Amino acid sequence: MKQIVPGSKPYLIETVVPGELRLQATRSIAVSDLLEAAGVSRKRQEQITEEGRLMSDAGPVRLTDTLEEGSSVKLVAPQAIEREVKDPAENASQSAHLLYQDPFIVIASKPAGILVHSDGTGREPDTLTAQVNAALEEQGLISTAQVLQRLDKDTSGCVLFSLCPDFQAAFDALVAGHAMHKYYLAVVKGSFPEGVTKLSAPLGRDRHDPRRMRVASSGKSCLSIVRRVMYEKGYSLVLVAPKTGRKHQIRVHLAFRGFPIVGDPLYGAGGGPALPHPERVQLPNGEMVATTLLLHCWEECFIHPVTGEEVSVRAPLTEMFLRLFEVKEMRKALQNAMKLEEKRGM
Repeated sequence: MKQIVPGSKPYLIETVVPGELRLQATRSIAVSDLLEAAGVSRKRQEQITEEGRLMSDAGPVRLTDTLEEGSSVKLVAPQAIEREVKDPAENASQSAHLLYQDPFIVIASKPAGILVHSDGTGREPDTLTAQVNAALEEQGLISTAQVLQRLDKDTSGCVLFSLCPDFQAAFDALVAGHAMHKYYLAVVKGSFPEGVTKLSAPLGRDRHDPRRMRVASSGKSCLSIVRRVMYEKGYSLVLVAPKTGRKHQIRVHLAFRGFPIVGDPLYGAGGGPALPHPERVQLPNGEMVATTLLLHCWEECFIHPVTGEEVSVRAPLTEMFLRLFEVKEMRKALQNAMKLEEKRGM
C-alpha cells in the first residue's frame, strides 16, 4: 500500500488496489467537502453516490455525512469505460515512455512525428494516446487515458493525460487556469540575443493559409519569454516559457523575430511562405542531415490538484538536439540557464 501525503489537503490518500482509492480525513469534514477538495465536481459527486461507488467500511456513504479525523471513505473506479476509446491500445506500434504516473495522471514523452490523438480521419491511428493506453494495458490497468494537453505533430516532449474521470475537472481547471509552468527548448538559426527576451506580438489566423498563424495587430495577446542557452556554429539553443497557449505561439514568435526554429516547415522562412520539408542542417562534424522541427516540451511543473504535491518532470532530449550541440557543454549551459530562471522567478 502506497500512502501519499498531500501538502495542504484535508486528507491522506491511500492506494490500496488498482481501481480503488481510500481517502482518510485529517480533520472533521463533510464527505462532499472532502471530495471537492480532491477536485471532484458536485455533479460528479452525485453520479458517484448514485452508482454506489463511495463507501466506508460500514457501507455506502452519503455526501451529507461527516467524516471524523482518521476515518476513511473508499472510492471505487467505474467498472465500464465511460469514454469512447478513439485511440485503442491495439493501434499503437509501441508502448509510450511514461515519465510520471500516479493513480490520477500520467505524463508521457511524445516522439516527434506522431499525433497526440486521432484526428478522426483514421489515416494515422498510431497516436501518442494509443501508445499510452498500450503502456497502461501492459500494467493491467483498465484506465483509458484522456489527453489534457496537445503538442503539434512534429513537436516532441511532455504531454499530460488524466486517468480517472472522477477527477477530470480538477486537471481541466489546472490546464485552463495556466497554473502549470512549462519550459520548451528550441534550436533556432542564427545568434539569438543573450539574456532574456520577451516576445509579445499578438497572433491571429493567416487568411491565406489555414494551417498557419501570423502576427496581427487584431490578434489575441500572448507572451513568450526566451532565454539563450548557448550558441554554436550558426545555431542557438533557446529556453522558452510560454505564458499563454496560442496555437503555434513559440514557432511564430521566434520566426517573426528573425530566428525561425530549425526544421519548421511552416515558419522556417522567418514567417514567410512554407518551406519544403524536411530541412537539412549541418552538424558540428560538417555532415549534412535532414531534420524535423526542433521544438521540445522539456519540462512541466505544477501543484497536483488532488495530492497537493509538486510535480516536476523533464522529457529526454531527442537525438538531433544531442547531435547539434556538444552534450556536456549543453547540459552545463542548461543548468546555468535554469539557475538564472530560478533567480528571476520566471
